[in-house]
Amino acid sequence: MAALAYTVAFDGIEARQVEVQCAVSPGLPGFAIVGLPDKAVTEARERVRAALSAMSIALPSKRITINLSPADLPKVGSHFDLPIALAVLAAIDVIPKEDIAATIALGELSLDGTLVPVVGALPAAMAAGASDRALLCPAACGAEAAWVDAVKVIAPQSLAATVQHFTGQTVLPTATPGIVGRTTSPRNLAEVKGQERAKRALEIAAAGRHHLLLVGSPGSGKSMLAARIPGIMPPLSPSEALETSMIHSLAGLLDEGGINRDRPFREPHHTASMAAIVGGGRGAKPGEISLAHNGVLFMDEFPEFNRTVLETLRQPIETGEVVVARANAHVRYPCRFMLVAAANPCRCGYLADPEKACARVPVCGEEYLGRISGPLMDRFDLRVEVPPVAFTDLDLPESGDRSEAIAARVAAARAVQTTRFANQPKLNVNADAEGGALEEIATPDAEGRDLLVKVAERFGLSARGYHRVLRVARTIADLDGSAGVRKPHVAEAVSYRLALSHEV
Repeated sequence: MAALAYTVAFDGIEARQVEVQCAVSPGLPGFAIVGLPDKAVTEARERVRAALSAMSIALPSKRITINLSPADLPKVGSHFDLPIALAVLAAIDVIPKEDIAATIALGELSLDGTLVPVVGALPAAMAAGASDRALLCPAACGAEAAWVDAVKVIAPQSLAATVQHFTGQTVLPTATPGIVGRTTSPRNLAEVKGQERAKRALEIAAAGRHHLLLVGSPGSGKSMLAARIPGIMPPLSPSEALETSMIHSLAGLLDEGGINRDRPFREPHHTASMAAIVGGGRGAKPGEISLAHNGVLFMDEFPEFNRTVLETLRQPIETGEVVVARANAHVRYPCRFMLVAAANPCRCGYLADPEKACARVPVCGEEYLGRISGPLMDRFDLRVEVPPVAFTDLDLPESGDRSEAIAARVAAARAVQTTRFANQPKLNVNADAEGGALEEIATPDAEGRDLLVKVAERFGLSARGYHRVLRVARTIADLDGSAGVRKPHVAEAVSYRLALSHEV
């Protein structure tokens, strides 16, 4: 007796199809699982035994062998429970073999046969659609998987309900997608007193997905400004929402199956490890830079992060993807994020205040910000000093535009960029443009070019720095509604590049 079932193994955000082969043959009674399973997969035999026993189904006194093919692909996770159970049930003729072979299944079994939710339902649904199969998953995962329109999703509560569905006793309805989430940020930029230059920098960064560094003394409002970035970011496009949700599905972050239209805002603590930031650990899971894909990665106390962790950001910032290489895994994750970093000017934090500064000024400032290497500092498009706000100004009424008005301008600028790059699928925003594409969209007028050349010669801008100024100038022109990049746009972009002149 033999039967086939299908499931998936995750390789980054890609779900690779796995064939679950079950053979029931004469010999000493046993239950073996082969095909490079990890500990969670080998333990599936005990959960399957208990779940079948709870349904009063006895396994035959024969040798049961489960092979997970391809055998050289690592199998990680408890979601193999359900396909293994289905393959066994089909092999002993409890459920139709042809129906199981037309389905991709994933789900963890509890000892009483209840199906426990697992991560990765959305990528699994994509794989099911690609192979023209239905998807069978726990009820709690059905709303998430149902977002893939091309797939029929069946989401039972238990293994017993699954058997009843396939035997025609109680046919389950097709799952429906969860609610598309879009929250309104309660934090408004108008609540931040003063800091108009920093607010302008936030608007430019959000409009073109430019990396931003905020430097200021403690209590000047750096974290307060960063916390209000979600309120000015445009919603995710449908394709961006699906791609981002696939990563969050693997991390188990989707809430009740709803695909969120808000851009991610991740803020890891400075004690976070390399695996937490970049990705890795058991199963090479996505890190914070991938969880921030199409959104914002806010790193407060930036120089306090481990130096090795900071240096690993350099390549993902440029390429928009990260490869997590381990002895038994080589996984690629997308990570096109906007990096917003905040730092004190020195260890004591009061470099510019002679009354509060320590005795090591200015050496302490050079040493502290010196933890940010030159190549990494070169990747920040916008650098802004955030001066302290006088306590007498805190009683003043709200100042500047509210987040809603800024968000409207950001959305309009993003719409211009979407139209501009409509025929270039690898480009989404101005920060992605390089080479000929950048020259085509961001070549300044004669006065702007003269200014940029003088600045590059005077301050020794690198080629990367020169191009990043052009990208920022293009974004400023988009916010200004200008078809071309003019001298005022270049001048403003240069001013943000040279804000921390001792770092240039």
